[in-house]
Amino acid sequence: MKKAFFIVIVIVLLVVINNLIRSIYNLWSKQDLLYQAQNELKNEQQTNKKLKGELSYVQTPQFIEKEARNELFLVKPGEQDVLIPQTSSIQAGQQEANNIPNWQKWIKLFF
Repeated sequence: MKKAFFIVIVIVLLVVINNLIRSIYNLWSKQDLLYQAQNELKNEQQTNKKLKGELSYVQTPQFIEKEARNELFLVKPGEQDVLIPQTSSIQAGQQEANNIPNWQKWIKLFF
């Protein structure tokens, strides 16, 4: 009778120990998930802070004026609009070289 009671107590204790070990393992794995979530939150907060800074810069009058001048080619009253042609002297020289007939290009190449 004592042996049967002892065996039942040992089995109950083994089940309790097994359940405790599983609980500890689950807590450790959830702790890792918590650390990952905290790191993601920190990264997102930094991104949010950076984007808020960019938003405040974009809403300044200086930025708006700069974009209006560069993208929309707006000028203030009393200013003159100056447009620089796209072709440069290098491109003009290349165009002149393209107008030379092929036989003259071959002569230049070999002589």
